Amino acid sequence: MTSLIAYWNILKKDVKYYYLKPPNISWGIIFPLSWTLMQLIRSPGGSILELLPGLISMSVLFGTTSMLAVTITFERSDRSFERLLLAPISLHTMVLAKISGAIVFGILNAFVPVFFASFFVHLHEVDWKLVLPAVLMIAVTSTLLGLLIAVTAKQVFEAQTFSNLFRFPMLFLSGLFIPIKDLPRFLQPIAYCIPLTYGTDVIKGAFIGANVLSPMLSFGALSAFAIGLFIISLKNIHKKWIL
Repeated sequence: MTSLIAYWNILKKDVKYYYLKPPNISWGIIFPLSWTLMQLIRSPGGSILELLPGLISMSVLFGTTSMLAVTITFERSDRSFERLLLAPISLHTMVLAKISGAIVFGILNAFVPVFFASFFVHLHEVDWKLVLPAVLMIAVTSTLLGLLIAVTAKQVFEAQTFSNLFRFPMLFLSGLFIPIKDLPRFLQPIAYCIPLTYGTDVIKGAFIGANVLSPMLSFGALSAFAIGLFIISLKNIHKKWIL
């Protein structure tokens, strides 16, 4: 019960002081909206469904990594994070509370392009039973990747810089807008080392039936990435923040 109360209060504090701030809310809406409108304007109506999986994945990726970098790095810089480390709660509970807000923010971001695309195309044939868990797993893995980056940064601008070093190559290597089979042969194995590749593949299958891998394989890979990133992040927190 104590861990649950601590989890809820940390999450509530992050939502109140970070996620519900007008700049963050507007950024969370304007960024995916601008990308969606840009793609819709430059593409014929028939290709909107082909664009949506990439737009959804990209919105989740940028929303989760950016928000987690702000929350953790800002609290580390003003030393308020140290109070959480000294609190009588487990490190697992504290980390889960910190990443939960970013996961929810990323999931909400994912459906901004879906909402606006619904005015142009019918989405009743989309397999939402695959889309929803895929969005959740993309949000989880992207958030944990952001946590891993935030561990090494001391300032917000450093975290954002490190994030961009990973995010922008992932946009082109994970099949969001360029099919993996069209990439140079030496880059194709790298694409399958990126968690976003598997989530995007599931969403493509749900929208247009263009998945390359089976959903079971993709969800298994995403789960393995999530567990691995969580373990590595905890080890780095112990090494860099506690010892």
